[in-house]
Amino acid sequence: MNTPFVGDVEPMDAAQELRVALAEHRIAGDVHHGYGLALVSVQGGLTVWCDGQHFRWRVGWNQKRQRAVYNWHPAMEPARAARRIAFHYAGLHRRHPHLRENAS
Repeated sequence: MNTPFVGDVEPMDAAQELRVALAEHRIAGDVHHGYGLALVSVQGGLTVWCDGQHFRWRVGWNQKRQRAVYNWHPAMEPARAARRIAFHYAGLHRRHPHLRENAS
């Protein structure tokens, strides 16, 4: 039996709270869940997932190691996570202006 860590939250609840917090930054997202994870799909090539402990999102690529680089934030702080994700989202749109064309 898996014992939850202190501070765990339901992934779906955390993802919904993150979606609401992202909306305060004028960033739309859709929430999906299954297999113990919840995802917040954001336009601009950004997906955030939550396992109940952390939000995680891809921020780049490590060429030397040939693997993705991720940021994370505690799931208990969706508003702070949303702020960090909003900064990353803005950076994506600065580096890839074509993403703005697809934003709603």
